[in-house]
Amino acid sequence: MKNDTTFKELKQSGYTDKTINQEIQANLIAKIKAKEPVFEGLWGYEDSVVPQLKKAILAGHHINLLGLRGQAKTRIARSMVNLLDEYMPVVKGSEINDSPFQPISKFARDLIAELGDETPISWVHRSNRFFEKLATPDVNVADLIGDIDPIKAATLKLPYSDERVLHYGMIPRANRCIFVLNELPDLQARIQVSLFNILQEGDIQIRGFQLRMPLDIQFVFTANPEDYTNRGSIVTPLKDRIGSQIFTHYPKTIALARQITEQEAAISKEDKEQITIPDLARNLLEEVAFAARDSEFVDAKSGVSARLTISAMENLIAAAKLRLIETDAKNTTVRLLDFMSVIPSITGKIELVYEGEQEGADYVAKILIDQAVMTQFESLFPRIPKLEKEEIKTPYTDLIKWFNKNHLQLNYTDTDEEFYSKLNNIAPLTVLVEENASELSKEDKNFCKELVLWALTISKKLDKAENSSDYTFDSADIRQFFRN
Repeated sequence: MKNDTTFKELKQSGYTDKTINQEIQANLIAKIKAKEPVFEGLWGYEDSVVPQLKKAILAGHHINLLGLRGQAKTRIARSMVNLLDEYMPVVKGSEINDSPFQPISKFARDLIAELGDETPISWVHRSNRFFEKLATPDVNVADLIGDIDPIKAATLKLPYSDERVLHYGMIPRANRCIFVLNELPDLQARIQVSLFNILQEGDIQIRGFQLRMPLDIQFVFTANPEDYTNRGSIVTPLKDRIGSQIFTHYPKTIALARQITEQEAAISKEDKEQITIPDLARNLLEEVAFAARDSEFVDAKSGVSARLTISAMENLIAAAKLRLIETDAKNTTVRLLDFMSVIPSITGKIELVYEGEQEGADYVAKILIDQAVMTQFESLFPRIPKLEKEEIKTPYTDLIKWFNKNHLQLNYTDTDEEFYSKLNNIAPLTVLVEENASELSKEDKNFCKELVLWALTISKKLDKAENSSDYTFDSADIRQFFRN
């Protein structure tokens, strides 16, 4: 924390007064020249969103981040705080962060006129220069701009015509700061209109007061295209006053999606040491989100948030952790069987179209997992033929025949030794994995064995029965026989 000083000492220190745009621009340029990362943790935006952000800042624009949910819009806005100076001098006691060089409130002007160089100066850390407001239908002008304070008028014995009776809203209090207004289309049109003059002319109006207050604010708005039809819209004159509109997007590759999930998922150090997550399991988790974004059952306009895989990863770890607790084991590995635990993370993160509602959220979640399984399976193994002919042997013939005489029961609570010994006892399965995935790690090969069985059940070559504690794999023919 920086100690208070006086206006005279501030001037003698060589401090140069800057607008917030000049401040952010200078720090951005310094970072670029020093080859330092500007916006950290924004995976997949390096060649799309980040360059546009840099240009918008250099242009001195207010910014509207437009994108579907879970595309790091708020994270981008918050990361801009790192482009501010560490400390900013203000007239001590000012409600609106008055610069001593260019005071705009009556309080600061009067104080400097009275004390001159002896005006006390305090310092505001950049962490306190970020203001954020979620736009909801109940937000009013008083919240954002301000209102007359009758208690202040009575206490100070001032008429309502005196500027000192005003109570400043969030925006004036964010003077010389970053102000983020999330979900802008949710803000009522009449409230959006109140922002016109602040963005363009620099004056505010409060119940008949028209104050020339050249507020110095970096505005960042966020909006979801879905809101334009479902809940509201951005009024055209306001949109016209926002300098740059930048579109965000979902990660375009599994590798980028994995980096986001690994960065954001809340997994303790202890869990990371005790629970092994095969690479294929991490990829499969991301494939579920990719499948959801392409699914005919999911509303594409609503989007599928990156929070789906973050929550799903946490549920996946929780399933493995529960197994450790129940079996009193020291270590375990995430299994394909554990993916049934991520269904609650899927159902809460997707908006279904009519057809999806008819099928049910749980059923759609299982379809998405099956689609992800098949995508990953077909990237490693030969395609499963639709028809089996006795005279033609396929890569899966021996495995399917094994199930004609045997069945396999996999329990959630099996220890790793018990679980994988059951899979390793299926000789045709081991041969199949070694022939097609020999370069993979031991953990990934074990995961592949489950992947193969799952794919064969999806393709109706095997039958799978499930209950709360286990999965049983059988020959499809045998199950069909008993059904008949």
